[in-house]
Amino acid sequence: MAATILSAFQVEILIPVAALIGILFALFQWYIVSRVSVGAATRVSSNNGYNDSLLSHEEDGDEGAEAKCAEIQQAISEGAESFLFTEYGYLGVFVVIFSAFIFVFLSSVEGFSTKKLPCKSDPSQLCASAVANAGFSTIAFILGALTSTLSGYLGMKIATYANARTTLEARKGVNKAFIVAFRSGSVMGFLLAANGLLVLFIAIILFKLFYGSDWEGLYEAIAGYGLGGSSVALFGRVGGGIYTKAADVGADLVGKVEQNIPEDDPRNPAVIADNVGDNVGDIAGMGADLFGSFAESSCAALVVSSISSFGLDRDFVAMSFPLLISSFGIVVCLITTLFATDIFEVKGVKDIEPSLKKQLIISTVLMTVAIFVVCYIALPAKFTINVVGHEPKIVKWWQLFFCVGSGLWAGLIIGFVTEYFTSNAYRPVQDVADSCKTGAATNIIFGLALGYKSVIIPVIAIALAIFLSYTLAAMYGIAVAALGMLSTIATGLAIDAYGPISDNAGGIAEMAGFPHSIRERTDALDAAGNTTAAIGKGFAIGSAALVSLALFGAFVSRAGIVAVDVISPKEFVGLLFGAMLPYWFSAMTMKSVGKAALAMVEEVRSQFRNIPGLMEGRAKPDYKSCVKISTDASIKEMIPPGALVMVTPLVVGWFFGPQTLSGLLAGALVSGVQIAISASNTGGAWDNAKKYIEAGASEHAKQLGPKGSDAHKAAVIGDTVGDPLKDTSGPSLNILIKLMAVESLVFAPFFARHGGFVFKWLGL
Repeated sequence: MAATILSAFQVEILIPVAALIGILFALFQWYIVSRVSVGAATRVSSNNGYNDSLLSHEEDGDEGAEAKCAEIQQAISEGAESFLFTEYGYLGVFVVIFSAFIFVFLSSVEGFSTKKLPCKSDPSQLCASAVANAGFSTIAFILGALTSTLSGYLGMKIATYANARTTLEARKGVNKAFIVAFRSGSVMGFLLAANGLLVLFIAIILFKLFYGSDWEGLYEAIAGYGLGGSSVALFGRVGGGIYTKAADVGADLVGKVEQNIPEDDPRNPAVIADNVGDNVGDIAGMGADLFGSFAESSCAALVVSSISSFGLDRDFVAMSFPLLISSFGIVVCLITTLFATDIFEVKGVKDIEPSLKKQLIISTVLMTVAIFVVCYIALPAKFTINVVGHEPKIVKWWQLFFCVGSGLWAGLIIGFVTEYFTSNAYRPVQDVADSCKTGAATNIIFGLALGYKSVIIPVIAIALAIFLSYTLAAMYGIAVAALGMLSTIATGLAIDAYGPISDNAGGIAEMAGFPHSIRERTDALDAAGNTTAAIGKGFAIGSAALVSLALFGAFVSRAGIVAVDVISPKEFVGLLFGAMLPYWFSAMTMKSVGKAALAMVEEVRSQFRNIPGLMEGRAKPDYKSCVKISTDASIKEMIPPGALVMVTPLVVGWFFGPQTLSGLLAGALVSGVQIAISASNTGGAWDNAKKYIEAGASEHAKQLGPKGSDAHKAAVIGDTVGDPLKDTSGPSLNILIKLMAVESLVFAPFFARHGGFVFKWLGL
């Protein structure tokens, strides 16, 4: 095999340097945001938010509102921190228990033997013992869990730090507020991408000190990193989603529909819990989710490549190809961010959404060039990829460029399709808004139809990417295609986190008593944020499909399955059960939101009834009781759906064997992707249909409004139904299909050795 242009030493320098650049850039962005003062200060004029301090005498502002703004931000921050620390306490117990499971199950593969075993790649050589492999897999799992936890916490921290600053900057204009919100979102994006890459690279280097030239054993142990990341992400996504939607539904149903008061009105007891929920669900949950995708796609590519000629030839540079893609992605996203904050100016409301769309286009175009460069300098002219049940496949370096590129551009297509079906600038959402004229029932019907229809093109894009990638480079092609879709994760997370920050900014403006003109600006930012949040979910779901398939291929190879035959009863039973799981999981999470929302509605109604002067604004509601309801309900209700996902692969693999488990994974993948896309887009469309009516920016919208009209009330009901779909069930499903696949991969040796005893007992 021909040598690569890059040397191993250069790779060992380039990857951590790229990660450190990402971390430093994130900290610089955080510093710029921090220069916006929450409170009275001296005036320093400058450009693009640099060195800006806010005065109580600026346009549309006063000292009382500014002080109230700081107070609300503090309450939101304290509520978010309190919830996350409570949640992480429970997750800490889970990580300890599941770590023990991993160690015991994998150690038992060879009867807890500490003897070295023959290497799989070269049986004449001795490699790590089963106990050693189990120990390193457990360490990787813990590292993944800790990094995922850190990613979610840092995202929440910057979001709660930036929301009031976005509100205050909105007094100066849309551009100032947009820059603060976007810079803050980019902090999360770059910290997550860089930290995830740096920890994974350091883990590989340290593990290599023990494993030496046994690449296959090393990367099989590293797979635990993805399992740890996704395990925490699942509970974070579900728990955060239940929290935010319980508060949101309670606030909307009682406040907007029953009491006919504005959204985020300070008289509504659930508003603080609602704003806290945006941070713990849409920020911390999404951060942990996409970190899991990054970790799993990287691990899948590394595991598959370890059994190719890369691993056999001990080619460290080519083996590091997945990490190099992520490294170049950080630099590309850094350049892309400058277009939003320093090059293109958002002059008005109409420029907000196009500016965010440009981020997707610019990052995709630049990353295409970067991928070509990485393929050229980091891959040999040709190499072989092992294919289960077939002859090894010869692949040329330029073919891998098309594999990675197919995932990257499929992600862009999914993003634009998602925008078309969820933005109120286009016909589908306007039709949903128009259907509100005849009541909530027709709104629900139109919204569901929109969601089902929105699945078609993303599935075609994913299918084409899979077909092209597999044809060119087998399962390794699919794994790097997933990395291609996630290569611009820093930009994707920046525009995703921007949405909840803008949403919180609008809530703070309402609660602090700022003039209506400020709320109009934050609402414009929020409307674009709803669309970008839907785009982010689309990326997460699309990448989950590719990641899951790549992990599935790695599992089949590691479990020793020659072929998956869906006609065989063992596989077909698993296929049916796997296709049912996303429905079961969705039912559990939806019902959890309903139960938590019911308690919230009762509490809000009780306060309106029993606190004299609350509706007149003479008394202050008890915000803390609503925060407690959301916290207690989400912690309690996140456990059953999380347990369903974590336990199912273990039970199926152990009792029925790897073949039935392979059918389960295939069924969950096919079913889960489509339900997730539909749920996310339906909820996003209902939300923006409501905002379309509220904004009244066109003659058509004015005919449906104003706020409080029958059409608006119908739109609020649709939005309320869609909330758990787009923020709890839908986003959690992509974690379900990834997590079951990576868990199966980690436990594959145990299933191959001890699994299927039910069928063995029956003589099948």
